[in-house]
Amino acid sequence: MKSLKFQSVFDIIGPVMIGPSSSHTAGAVRIGKIVSSIFDDTPTEVEFQLFNSFAKTYRGHGTDLALVAGILGMDTDDPEIPNSLEIAHKRGIKIVWTIQKDSNAPHPNTTKITVKNAYKSISVTGVSIGGGNIQVTELNGFSVSLSMNTPTIIIVHQDVPGMIAHVTEALSRYNINIAQMTVTREKAGEKAIMIIEVDSRSCEEVIEEIRKIPHLHNVNFFK
Repeated sequence: MKSLKFQSVFDIIGPVMIGPSSSHTAGAVRIGKIVSSIFDDTPTEVEFQLFNSFAKTYRGHGTDLALVAGILGMDTDDPEIPNSLEIAHKRGIKIVWTIQKDSNAPHPNTTKITVKNAYKSISVTGVSIGGGNIQVTELNGFSVSLSMNTPTIIIVHQDVPGMIAHVTEALSRYNINIAQMTVTREKAGEKAIMIIEVDSRSCEEVIEEIRKIPHLHNVNFFK
């Protein structure tokens, strides 16, 4: 008899969520929230390119509400998710939908999100793979492979020498092993992003230490 392996409790019972579909709502919220964490600022405009299944059913399944809710920083069980579009409008955030029904995206539940304000712009491609689980496949034009189903630290920092060393040294002091790491930047000397998958779910203490590193803008830890 072949044994079953689960990476997350989501694989067994699904996430606590608002909405009819874990792929179209819970996963969409999580994608939006990851993008919000990476952007680390108040956007003036967010464009959602929706592919395949997302493009065909995004309103009927509440994917539009869920994606915007994530951009606003909401969790999957936030009762304000149905009001997310109205909240975004009140905050002066322009929402743009670009529907790609005939695309060749590798997964039906795919969205490319571009977030911008007067100072910066980022793009992230995310996939909702079911049960509230997601993958990040592109960041600022760079191909990445992040399941976001393992403990992940996202750090927004200034692009100055020594930042990677400071962060990895802090993780080493707390005996936290790095499974995968992606680093990208806007341009030399501007803001940069570190995405670090780790083997430990107990990172609260090291996160507090990382927050003290100079030239660091924002740190988020996703268990």
